[in-house]
Amino acid sequence: MGRLAFGSFGDSFSVASFKAYLSEFIATLLFVFAGVGSAIAYGKLTSDAALDPAGLVAVALAHAFALFVGVSMAANISGGHLNPAVTLGLAVGGHITVLTGIFYWIAQLLGSTVACLLLKFVTNGKPIPTHGVASGMNEIEGVVMEIIITFALVYTVYATAADPKKGSLGTIAPIAIGFIVGANILAAGPFSGGSMNPARSFGPAVASGDFSGNWVYWVGPLIGGAIAGLIYSEIFIGSYDPLPPSQDYP
Repeated sequence: MGRLAFGSFGDSFSVASFKAYLSEFIATLLFVFAGVGSAIAYGKLTSDAALDPAGLVAVALAHAFALFVGVSMAANISGGHLNPAVTLGLAVGGHITVLTGIFYWIAQLLGSTVACLLLKFVTNGKPIPTHGVASGMNEIEGVVMEIIITFALVYTVYATAADPKKGSLGTIAPIAIGFIVGANILAAGPFSGGSMNPARSFGPAVASGDFSGNWVYWVGPLIGGAIAGLIYSEIFIGSYDPLPPSQDYP
């Protein structure tokens, strides 16, 4: 099951690969800067009040817009993952090797960390908000929530950007990916925090020095991403039959 391939050092250390790592670093940095920055800005504008429904919508929209732009700017260079869970899901389907995926992870984690350290500097030391499971929920429930919403994200990535039968849907793919992240934040934000992205949670944890519960945002998204990659690659992509000869498909 799955199409995992370790890969070769030659491929992972090529010029094209280093350009892809740099692209992931920059795109993840800009995405996290906008996403985390929107939460900090909301707190600033509301005198550090707790996030209310309007604030939740604002943060969800900021993440959706920033991810749409980030995926679009990196798509032609690195594929526009910006997320270790997406990278793992694509590795399960054979779209990226394990070795190259590890370097993607490093670039994504560094990008998120640098973004949060920059935010801390430019906001004059404002606290960096971290993800955490809501009061009244336990961390296992948070993990399950993150599995579900990350499954939705990676499944969307496959359906719009990684399905060889459909081919790339162009601008529609990053729009759909941004939309599912925004929608999932609206649904899960008040419960698990709506991360779907270990890098998005890791950077704030580093900048704030608070890693409490951070494991939730590794275990949940990675499981959800891997399941989505396995299901889509094995059931849908793996079951394709060649198209019959036709004037419509030369």
